[in-house]
Amino acid sequence: MTERSIAVDRIESIINLFGSFDQNVHLIEDALQVKVTDRESELRICGEADAVLLAERAVDGLLSLASKGERIDEQSVRYVLNLVREGREAKLGELAEDVICVTAKGKPVKAKTLGQRSYCEAIRKNTITLGIGPAGTGKTYLAVAAAVAAFRAKEVNRIVLTRPAVEAGERLGFLPGDLQSKVDPYLRPLYDALFDMFGAETYNSYLERGNIEVAPLAYMRGRTLDDSFIILDEAQNTSREQMKMFLTRMGFGSRMVITGDVTQIDLPGDKPSGLKEAMRVLAGIDDIAICRLTSADVVRHVLVQRIIEAYEKKAEAEERRQAKHAPAAQRGTRRK
Repeated sequence: MTERSIAVDRIESIINLFGSFDQNVHLIEDALQVKVTDRESELRICGEADAVLLAERAVDGLLSLASKGERIDEQSVRYVLNLVREGREAKLGELAEDVICVTAKGKPVKAKTLGQRSYCEAIRKNTITLGIGPAGTGKTYLAVAAAVAAFRAKEVNRIVLTRPAVEAGERLGFLPGDLQSKVDPYLRPLYDALFDMFGAETYNSYLERGNIEVAPLAYMRGRTLDDSFIILDEAQNTSREQMKMFLTRMGFGSRMVITGDVTQIDLPGDKPSGLKEAMRVLAGIDDIAICRLTSADVVRHVLVQRIIEAYEKKAEAEERRQAKHAPAAQRGTRRK
């Protein structure tokens, strides 16, 4: 058995590290089979030598986040443990540095993972950014935060948010109300993010003045958007024609962010996704960034991450199965 000690200056950091009912420390102990105890502003870690070393690095990383005012929760503990196992915990210093914007309630919006930080950096440095990744990686929320930051800094005069109104098994015609009422459910995630950033009253004021526009993608046709920050959400459900139409709305002084998850395409089976094609066509073009977020960047409930990983494994197994049977099928064709 090995024991290591870590001195902690502030009792608040220890409280933050341990979490409610010591749940954060229990996660570390269960993951690495060690024992962590608090003794008079000193943390002691006991266990097998290799496990203690990993735990020490994880605790140091979490304490560094706590010292920057970050709240330590289950997601951050699991993320830091993964970084430690990969030997990348030194990069934790890059997190919690830059505040993208501040919400209406005064909460700072920051990247919570290295993947999210790269995504935010790409948005800041490029005119067009494609953010591709699974649910829960903050693609839409961070894009809206970047748009609000640019608007407050007077870099743009308008925020335009749009998404295709593609049914995921439902039909628009069965929804009650007029056209706006029918498409509002599809735009709700965008409304929610804007309400969070601006507050309902300020949001409504900007909406009335035309500084904010939230509309279905079909409403973008024939327009040129100057001095605007434009976000296309759920872009995996665009057709090739819709994606090209959207990209050519770009005007002077504008920036674009396109977000989507290529594993959640609701288009008919014979209709290719405009996002998938854009990823191929736009790769390598200057001032266009393509960022790929993964399950490691999921900041929702841990089960969301596990569900995504389970589906990824299933998709990989299906690809291997198809690849295994492809040569036999080809041989059968040649014999004919």
